[in-house]
Amino acid sequence: MTWRGGGGSHGSRRTVPVLAACLAVSAALTLTTTPSADPVAPAGPPVGIATTARAEPVPTRPAVLPGPAPVGPGVVTETAGAGLCTAGFVLTAGGRTFLAQAAHCGGTGDETETDGCTSDTVPLGTPVTVRGADRTVTGTLAWSSWNTMQARGERDPDTCAYNDLALVELPRGAAPAVGAAVPFFGGPEGVRTDPPAVGTPVFGLANPPDATGARTLGARAGAIAGAVGGGWGHTVYSLVPGVAGESGSPLLDGEGRAVGVLSSLSTTADRPSIEYTDLGRALDYAERTDGPRGLTLAAGPPFDPTPSGVDPRALAIPAGPGLGH
Repeated sequence: MTWRGGGGSHGSRRTVPVLAACLAVSAALTLTTTPSADPVAPAGPPVGIATTARAEPVPTRPAVLPGPAPVGPGVVTETAGAGLCTAGFVLTAGGRTFLAQAAHCGGTGDETETDGCTSDTVPLGTPVTVRGADRTVTGTLAWSSWNTMQARGERDPDTCAYNDLALVELPRGAAPAVGAAVPFFGGPEGVRTDPPAVGTPVFGLANPPDATGARTLGARAGAIAGAVGGGWGHTVYSLVPGVAGESGSPLLDGEGRAVGVLSSLSTTADRPSIEYTDLGRALDYAERTDGPRGLTLAAGPPFDPTPSGVDPRALAIPAGPGLGH
């Protein structure tokens, strides 16, 4: 059975039970992250931006900080009328700034509605509350693969099942507080365009609630266990299990390249796994359809797969079925 928790989730299309990774919870939840300094306006020209496949020049670029900042990957997002999730990467288009999240974070239908081409979802323009490290800002749902696929009458079952990306546009006044850095690891350093092989080490974020219900951001390492949906997604094994509310969180490879955003959790009998929508493929779909023109990934600081201060157990690469161990 495939189902989603609370405000909406996109689950695996396998015939095994799937726990959706997005959970609608009270807006009173708080986010606990590692401390980050107040942003400082960068001197000189804007920081570099790692482009996706789109060739058009970007006429103006917002000053997205490359390092840690109050708003960026790992913060909590809450889509009005839908669910609570975890933000992925920062992207820009001209003078606009976006946070990536999973498209299913805007799902409003029954918990068993998981197909992006048929599931109920909020309209574009819906407010999205972004709970940063020391501030809260209100963005808007600017683009969603679910809305686009439904408007275009998409029929490919793999695309409908695994194309799970949305963009939350942040107000222009929030730009100085936005940083591209993935907590703990740094990066991203561009978008990975070739499919990762089975066993490839990958790195992401865990965002479980603590005993009080507050979200406590942590690091997660894992290994690619295989592709799903004809390459639209990647299954990851990790010793740090996924929990509801982590949908949209970022995934990096060992070179700091952006691989995907968390889409669903699987509770298979042999081993729980986490599925991520392939970011490069999802961005290409946005480019080919009605996504923001000139969309680019904001680059973060140099990537470090073994950051100091992180419990080594969280960075252990698991062995298991399909990984050759």
